[in-house]
Amino acid sequence: MRFAYYRLDVFTEQKLAGNQLAVVLEAERLSGDEMQAITREFNLSETVFVTAPLDPANTAAVRIFTPGGELPFAGHPTVGTGVLLAMLHASDHMNGQGVTIALEERIGLVKVEVSQRPGRAARGVFGLPKLPERLDLALDAQAAAIALGVPLEAIGFDAHELSAWSAGVPFVMVPLKNRELVMQASVADMAAWRRAFGATGKGAAYLYTRETVAPEHQVHARMFSPVMGIVEDPATGSAAAAFAGAAVAFEQPEDGLHQIVIEQGYEMGRPSQIVLDLDIEGGVLTGARVGGAAVVVASGTIEL
Repeated sequence: MRFAYYRLDVFTEQKLAGNQLAVVLEAERLSGDEMQAITREFNLSETVFVTAPLDPANTAAVRIFTPGGELPFAGHPTVGTGVLLAMLHASDHMNGQGVTIALEERIGLVKVEVSQRPGRAARGVFGLPKLPERLDLALDAQAAAIALGVPLEAIGFDAHELSAWSAGVPFVMVPLKNRELVMQASVADMAAWRRAFGATGKGAAYLYTRETVAPEHQVHARMFSPVMGIVEDPATGSAAAAFAGAAVAFEQPEDGLHQIVIEQGYEMGRPSQIVLDLDIEGGVLTGARVGGAAVVVASGTIEL
């Protein structure tokens, strides 16, 4: 069996930056176990497998895998796959108002609006298929500090505190007082890691601070998930989606549209920018969108 695939860099306009993604096309003949094995072969944070949609009105069905297992939803695979399918099948429509790519994911239908300005990389924006909800978990700040190799007093600033949120994939949100502390953090102690972050099932920690590299950005972040086979991720759209809940809960923004640009991957030499839009009505998050650019860097075939 032969399968075509593409490699993209997502949440960046520059090749060899952002978050790497593999997309395997016409993957109907592959079993779930084969998809998982191919994902481990690519050894990227996520690999997408595209199949025909169940509803012919939609563009495609997709399954998303990390080296550690399958996800119901993920951000950079959604953006990257949307941009790729638009480039392959609707490139004439990407200018102007753009094109809608409807992806059937395990979480539900996700629509990616893809557009491209002259001389710029294509961009994809999708509305969250599920608004973030706070998870009622007993979180151990001391264990989190030990797991990350940071002082206990480094965790928290202003109203922000350790919390757990999910918009389809659960994350423990770890606010740190400054960027130096974020830079120093690592997967320092796996026993403490399981105590601090294992209750989410995915064992994922999303570190963030207000102090940024670029002054036009609002949040600097890192994401670690050794349980999912991702020691560190250069850009995590599903975490940004979950972060929308923390941002609203702790910042209590006024009604209206708010845009947050999250920078991630800088410590890895893979700078990424994720744009998070929040719709606030009556002090409540009523909608949110995640967007960013994506560029194709390679293509080929897999032979099994």
